[in-house]
Amino acid sequence: MASSISQTLLVKPEMYVYQIPPRQSNRGYRGSDWNLANPDYTVRLRIVGEGSRCLIKMEDKTTGEPFAECPVEQFPGPAVESVTDSSRYFVLRVQDGSGRHAYLGVGFGDRADSFDFNVALQDFFKRERTEKEAASTPVPQLDLSFKEGQKIHINIGGAAKGASDRPRPAAGGAIGILPPPPGGSSSRASPQPLAPPPAAGATTASSSSGFGDDAWGSFQAGASDAPASSDPFASSSGSGTSSGGGGGWVQF
Repeated sequence: MASSISQTLLVKPEMYVYQIPPRQSNRGYRGSDWNLANPDYTVRLRIVGEGSRCLIKMEDKTTGEPFAECPVEQFPGPAVESVTDSSRYFVLRVQDGSGRHAYLGVGFGDRADSFDFNVALQDFFKRERTEKEAASTPVPQLDLSFKEGQKIHINIGGAAKGASDRPRPAAGGAIGILPPPPGGSSSRASPQPLAPPPAAGATTASSSSGFGDDAWGSFQAGASDAPASSDPFASSSGSGTSSGGGGGWVQF
């Protein structure tokens, strides 16, 4: 661990301590050689992580005063050894402030407590090895700068497509022709032909009488052949009827 902050890894309220004889051979320690029913001390266990190592601290159960301390640099290692005939007992190498060390036997009444003791030490050093490996692994430096002459293309699909599909207004702001109303004819009505202009002689009579050109009928054609007169009834004195050739009047 890069930080030297202390971190409590495990606390157990009760752990047994035994004074053990020196090991006679390399076959390991045996718990059956101890007087397991009568431990020499009963202490409280505290495992604390400090920097790259952890400390197994044994404290008085009542006052909390330090009883012994076992610094652990690696696990498994020479500082903590398991006995060969039980999973609940261990041998710790304790040290004092002057550097002198001694070996004490420790054990737990419950098998779950001894399991927690093992797991706390394993997890601490496993995490420590992982951090060291990560720190020693070189991290490749990524060069994200543009090379000379390099270009990038950005495709904004949604904005470009929407702009091209939008209809553009007609030039000059003119409004398009509206469709015909519902139910109406889609074709426009043909314009009616204009009436022909009136004859020269009948212009005054047509405009003064208030009738149109169509209302006079053939009278206009007959009147155009008659001589002009200031009295329109002058030619009617000779006869009341006409065959359409002499007087120019049409019988009503």
